[in-house]
Amino acid sequence: MTPQHRGIRDLAFVAVLMAVPIASYFFVFAPRNVEIEKARAEISAKNVRLDSLRRLTSRIGDLGREIVEREEELERLNQKLPDREGVDRILEQVTQLAQKSNLSVRSVKGEKVVPAGMAMELPLKCTIEGNFDGYYQFLLDVEALPRITRVHQMKIAKLGMGPRDEPTAMVGGSMRAEFTLSIYFNDGSSNAAVAAGSK
Repeated sequence: MTPQHRGIRDLAFVAVLMAVPIASYFFVFAPRNVEIEKARAEISAKNVRLDSLRRLTSRIGDLGREIVEREEELERLNQKLPDREGVDRILEQVTQLAQKSNLSVRSVKGEKVVPAGMAMELPLKCTIEGNFDGYYQFLLDVEALPRITRVHQMKIAKLGMGPRDEPTAMVGGSMRAEFTLSIYFNDGSSNAAVAAGSK
């Protein structure tokens, strides 16, 4: 073999040796690199979605607690807002509070039921007589009732002599209070408790 043929053969061998890695790059490694980049992009997108799902999952737990708290709050408001039948029990409690404070309930007259937001209001015109200290304690006890009530349009007068200058049955420090006691109750609508709670 001549040195010229040997040079061509060596040159061809070197060309083949160089062509193998270049061909490997274009036919094997380049497509694999593209696949790897696609896989990395998919992994990155899935990680973003996973982070988003984690945040949502943590918020779902918070929402669950929030729902439970709101249900408990609604239950507390429902306990403060009786149904129509519960109004009689409240009236009985108010009468017992007056008697406990040594007051005499002279009259209780129901007025027309009026809407109050999404609840209903039953105004009761009341007349009570007794000692002022007992009346003050009565007002404190009514305020402490677990139900939603309101005392308004109050007039207080001192009791002394009767119309013919005859002494009344009451003694010094006695008074007569005329006031309206409003009792709020649920008229059956589902949002009544929420409306009354905003008062």
